[in-house]
Parts: sequence; C-alpha cells; structure tokens
Amino acid sequence: MGVINDVRKLTDLSYVNLYQLKATSIHNTPVVYNVASRAADVSSLKLKTHENKPDGVIIYSLYGEKKDRVVLVRQYRYTLDDYIYEFPAGLVESGEDFHQAAVRELREETGLTLDPIPVDSSYEKPYFTTIGMTDESCATVYGYASGTVTKEGQEDSEEIEIVLADRQEVRRILREENVAIMCAYMLMHFLDEKTDPFAFLKY
Repeated sequence: MGVINDVRKLTDLSYVNLYQLKATSIHNTPVVYNVASRAADVSSLKLKTHENKPDGVIIYSLYGEKKDRVVLVRQYRYTLDDYIYEFPAGLVESGEDFHQAAVRELREETGLTLDPIPVDSSYEKPYFTTIGMTDESCATVYGYASGTVTKEGQEDSEEIEIVLADRQEVRRILREENVAIMCAYMLMHFLDEKTDPFAFLKY
C-alpha cells in the first residue's frame, strides 16, 4: 500500500475544493496526486476520517398510476457544454440525513413529492462516484413520486428539464443520449423488470 506523506488544500471554494497529495507508492516512487472533494478542509477529507458519509443523494423514483414511468432530469452541464440525463440529485445539507435530502431535492428540482420505500442498507449506502478524481460519495433513495411537475423550486443557475420517461423513452435515451453512469445502470433495471422495476431491491 502507498503512503501519503502530505496533503495541501489548493483552493477555497464553496462546494468543491482541490487538494494536492504527496505520497510514496508501493514501489517506493514519489507520487503527486490532485483530488477534488466536497470537504471544507484537510481534516474532513475521507482519507483522513476514513468515514464514508454521503456528500450527496441520488433519487430513483417511479411515477404514474401504474408506476411505469421513471423520473429523470435532462440537465445542462458546463463540464460537457451539453445536456445529460440523470436522476434528480443534490447535496446533503448540514443537519439532514440523506432520506430527508432526497425528499427536499426532488421537490426543488421537479416539484414532485417523494414517498421513500424501505430497502436493505446495501442498496442505499453511499457509493463512490469517480474515485480516481474525487472522494465524493452518494447514497441512493428509492421511492414513488406524486404531484404536479414544476420548475418553480429550481435555482437560477440550473437549466433542468423534467422527464417522466416510460420504457420506450428510456430505451431511446440509453441509445442516443448522454447519460450519467449510475443513472444508466439503474435504467437497465427499469427495462429488465416488466412489472416491478424495484423487484431487484427485494433480493
């Protein structure tokens, strides 16, 4: 295992920061590595705390009387200078647990009300998103969405289209559009389960 010798904070921003690690590899060679993190300071980095508390939450929700549509957002992302399909998602705020954050985020992004369903902890625990670049991790909340779609809760900086996709539209999205990887994997479950898209949660 490599050894981290020093960690320095390179930026001082609100939502994400860049840290530089100086380390020695398992082969005894020097390593300089840059890591993006939601942590506000060095002591809060996961490499220091060794605690995997979720930075964000992803919401996989079904909509409609037959629960045959999945709630997606088509969002403009500056990193791509293009649109990408994702699940509604957002950061877990101070004092929230990630289930509370999921309810808040779905309402803010879509206007819909989320009714979370209980699942085994292995399905909702925080998993790392892009570990080669960041220590960010996100939990997943599953549930049923109801109400009327509205953009009233979206921030001015956001460019989000709300999509209630049936299986035919999901097939098109996976073939033709940019899709976030965690969303894509779950949408494959949505396609595979002909009657209950959440059947895999019961295993």
